Amino acid sequence: MKRVINWFEIPATDFERAVTFYEKIFATQLKREEMSGMELGVFPYEAPGPSGAVCKMPQLQPGANGTLVYLDAGADVAPVLARVQANGGKVVLDKTLISDDIGYIGVFIDSEGNRVGVHAMK
Repeated sequence: MKRVINWFEIPATDFERAVTFYEKIFATQLKREEMSGMELGVFPYEAPGPSGAVCKMPQLQPGANGTLVYLDAGADVAPVLARVQANGGKVVLDKTLISDDIGYIGVFIDSEGNRVGVHAMK
């Protein structure tokens, strides 16, 4: 197995609000797509690497008690976590050192109520 994650979907009830939230906290732009009645905001990635999307579709419901996905925060989790509250989310685990070889994590509740983690070496 070359990688564990192939694709992930973060549920949204208000698609534009959710996409804007992630664009602002990660200081990036998600690619908006529509496929089979589903709205997708795809995170930037380099092929053939894995990615994922903010998704709006009837069968997905946001929630804080499901699977926890950790997104790459880049060089440092602190700047991402610092932008969460101003964009409609809530930090529930501040920057926390796991170990020197694993790095740091943080966890937030996004604009839709999903629990999402971030990871970085710093």
